[in-house]
Amino acid sequence: MGATRSRRRKCRLRFGPEDTPPEAARGFRRRAERGPAEPRNPGAGERSGERGNEPELKVTMGASRLYTLVLVLQPQQVLLGMKKRGFGAGRWNGFGGKVEEGETIEDGAKRELQEESGLTADTLTKMGHIVFEFVGEPELMDVHIFCTDSVQGTPTESEEMRPQWFPLDQIPFADMWPDDCYWFPLLLQKKRFHGYFLFQGQDTIVHYTLREADHV
Repeated sequence: MGATRSRRRKCRLRFGPEDTPPEAARGFRRRAERGPAEPRNPGAGERSGERGNEPELKVTMGASRLYTLVLVLQPQQVLLGMKKRGFGAGRWNGFGGKVEEGETIEDGAKRELQEESGLTADTLTKMGHIVFEFVGEPELMDVHIFCTDSVQGTPTESEEMRPQWFPLDQIPFADMWPDDCYWFPLLLQKKRFHGYFLFQGQDTIVHYTLREADHV
């Protein structure tokens, strides 16, 4: 279902530049102008990438594990980290990881932010909840996405991540997970969202659903 495409081609606009903050719109528009979208073929009864009033997301039943992801935002820039080892190595991403036994999801997010970037945050705002499924993998990734615009400390390279600030019109989607360019515009608009992405390997999105939400 859906041919393999380059990571850069996947990072095309799904939401118009007019929906994004002005400082980010130019970068999204340039990516959209790289070429027309290749046709997608969602399964029967499924809608792909649409926002609004959708049915509840349906995912394959199976074991899941809690993960967190934190994006540090400033008015004109976002802090990302280059993953140096392990799952997702070689990609820019937010800061996060597995929630450990006995800690809350938010506490896990704060811990991962500090461990990977050297930054601490008193308050995190939960913006999104995405379930990831990988073909052939029995365990789902249940990812809770937070953002913050108030941190203490200086971004510092760790064994896991190398932090770097990016202007909002130069977010390096070509070197990020393919799903990021679908939901990032919503986060930058401070809109909450629910999503589900089915991957074949780490580069091909087979199917996805994404919708805005009042609560996450």
